[in-house]
Amino acid sequence: MKSKELSVDLQDRIVLRHKSGEGYRKLSAALKVPMSTVASIIRKWKKFETTRTLPRAGQPSKLSDQGRRALVWEVTKNPMVTLSELQRAVERGEPSRRTTISAAIHQSGPYGRVARQKPLLSKRHMAAHLEFAKRHLKDSQTMRNKILWSDETKIELFGVNARRHVWRKPDTAHHRLVRIKGKMTAAMYRDILDENLLQSTLDLRLGRRFIFQQGNNPKHTAKISEEWLQDNSMNVLEWPSQRPGLNPIEHLWRDLKMAVHRRFPSNLIELERCCKEEWVKLAKDRCAKLVASYSKRLEAIIAAKVQRQSIEQRL
Repeated sequence: MKSKELSVDLQDRIVLRHKSGEGYRKLSAALKVPMSTVASIIRKWKKFETTRTLPRAGQPSKLSDQGRRALVWEVTKNPMVTLSELQRAVERGEPSRRTTISAAIHQSGPYGRVARQKPLLSKRHMAAHLEFAKRHLKDSQTMRNKILWSDETKIELFGVNARRHVWRKPDTAHHRLVRIKGKMTAAMYRDILDENLLQSTLDLRLGRRFIFQQGNNPKHTAKISEEWLQDNSMNVLEWPSQRPGLNPIEHLWRDLKMAVHRRFPSNLIELERCCKEEWVKLAKDRCAKLVASYSKRLEAIIAAKVQRQSIEQRL
């Protein structure tokens, strides 16, 4: 049962007698007030120089201290946990409204933020990018036209991720757009290579001396993937880590996603159909321009290095 708050007059008397030299125990006995209450009133007066009730910063928390600690522990242990998952995890008897849970976590420090999709570049990454740019800046356009570019992305429908993998030559329309169900593993990637890569080179008329480009995702560099590439005598273009903007297909993904979302697909079947239909519509000259601008992106890496050196010298 909540105790009745002391009158302002009584609180003022406690402070006044304390200022005259009376201790907590004597004040408690004389005024018949618990010693803990006397101590609380005097602490409040010392901190705020008043005994009046201060305005609250919002409503009192409905969560228990134990419930709040459990939530903070959960988000500390798993920063990617969602509010819906936290709602299901709260103990019986604790309030489970999303706003209550969110407010309790915020009061303890953590705030929900959009996770970085790409980590910040390290000096090692920047050095590798610079070396790659210098090595390939003078590659002929004929050589670049022999590259079989590959990439993957997620296209979302109401929070459901539909992953697509693609191979494409700069000046061709839709050839290979493969839907991947669930999370792609190294074994799945190896199967995609086996079922699509060689046929793609025939469809695109790349000839025998083509160059295959892929990223540095662990499934790309897994043992079973590397064994398949070696067994099939693939000439693989070495690729710097954390540099997706170099790949022309990255820019096509943005075009595709915007076109698909304008059609408002309502289910995964419609989403897949829209992806394939809009992929076919991507203009050939758009693809050609992206590959032609590949050298400019390499030049930008070198220019960025020169600019950083200039700033460091001024500092």
